[in-house]
Amino acid sequence: QVRLEESGGGSVQSGGSLRLSCQASGYTASRYCMAWFRQVPGKESEFVSSFDTDGTTIYGDSVKGRFTVSIDNAENTLYLQMNSLKPEDSAMYYCQLGFSCDYYFERGQGTQVSVSS
Repeated sequence: QVRLEESGGGSVQSGGSLRLSCQASGYTASRYCMAWFRQVPGKESEFVSSFDTDGTTIYGDSVKGRFTVSIDNAENTLYLQMNSLKPEDSAMYYCQLGFSCDYYFERGQGTQVSVSS
């Protein structure tokens, strides 16, 4: 059974940093895409960043230059380093796994990020 478990969320002040982690288990294929999305209650999910096993990383316009996605294959863990956080970054952050970056089939429970001004 595929499982994604996020961690690392919390409350920080504007300008601060957090590192989110997403540990994957139960998926052994060598080809995949993992991504971070975020969502605020009442709003649509927003793409944050993705990491494809072909080496491609993509960032949403609102986080470019501030967030960095990386992966530790040995630990099956996806990371999101978030720097220069802004109040508008406050959201529930979800990790998603897909056969490709066009098709995700699994999502974690999320980790909450709150940034105060």
